[in-house]
Amino acid sequence: MSQILKSSRKSAKIITIVGARPQFIKTALVSKKLRQMGLHEVIIHTGQHYDYNISSIFFDELNIPEPDYHLRVGSGSHGKQTGLMLRRIEEVLSKETPGIVLTYGDTNSTLSGALAASKLNIAVAHIEAGLRSFNRAMPEEINRVLTDHVSDILFCPTETSVRNLANEGISKGVHLVGDVMYDSALYYSKLAKKRSTTLDSLDLHPKRYFLATIHRPQNTDSPDNLRNIIEALNELPMPTILPLHPRTKRMMIRNNISANPSFCHLIPPVSYLDMLTLERNARAILTDSGGVQKEAYFFKIPCITLRNETEWVETVESGWNVLVGADKEKIVAAVQRGASSSSTHKNFYGDGKSSDKIAGIIAEEIT
Repeated sequence: MSQILKSSRKSAKIITIVGARPQFIKTALVSKKLRQMGLHEVIIHTGQHYDYNISSIFFDELNIPEPDYHLRVGSGSHGKQTGLMLRRIEEVLSKETPGIVLTYGDTNSTLSGALAASKLNIAVAHIEAGLRSFNRAMPEEINRVLTDHVSDILFCPTETSVRNLANEGISKGVHLVGDVMYDSALYYSKLAKKRSTTLDSLDLHPKRYFLATIHRPQNTDSPDNLRNIIEALNELPMPTILPLHPRTKRMMIRNNISANPSFCHLIPPVSYLDMLTLERNARAILTDSGGVQKEAYFFKIPCITLRNETEWVETVESGWNVLVGADKEKIVAAVQRGASSSSTHKNFYGDGKSSDKIAGIIAEEIT
């Protein structure tokens, strides 16, 4: 058994911690591979995302095993949410005594799981390690940095993420495996072509609409930023489809910000398969989501990122992504330009077998 397992109560059990939409997508294939290898996985759902359209529907659609524990933490301030998760996760870990706790991404669920495990002397594995926006005002940046520094096994999606860890003095336990979201995009886009009817139901034609997503607090919690973005969407030369995150909807109502239905069509949150379909067929994508930036790149769709920095620097350097923040004029101009004529498209994110590599490494560590 590997020396990475730190607990005096050695265990071949893996606990996977998820709580937000992107984590459900990332865990789908990894969980499948772990179980195919006969490994014992226990899933904890923190309840960070609790709306059906951004939680349970993903478990159903992606055929993820039902969570063994649902902590039902719900929304709240970062401190309240993280503290409650930390307490409840610790209770489960003390009961289950796993050998490894597997965390994903950069949410409060990620940090809570990593802290709870490390304080119980249980090995922590982090998928999407090494990402950096270098903006410490982002809660996600704090989560990912702290998680990396208490992790024992660090699964990096890109060469850039490996370098970021090295620059912080982290080299032990680092594995360049590629991006699990690339695996998922390849695997589930085939299924989406067969099952998704969203283009017909929304009366959309390929390359005749824009797709937008807005959910980060720096945009939703700033009335000026949110108003600038919505006003920009109201001026685009084609209709924009905006699946509305509950927080975004709440803040639009609170601040009396309206989308012009002739230009910006608000729809409820969509399933993963429907989202892949909307992304693949969009003329361009406007987003503040890290995952959607990558999916746009996977599908060779120009992306306009509604932030001033990104962890996925490769997409910007290759010309397929442009950072515009919440500047209305920059948003409109970037959409009109589209992808640069000098844009190159390289495979920065692996070979589509990241999940196999991760499962294999975990199996070596735990058996």
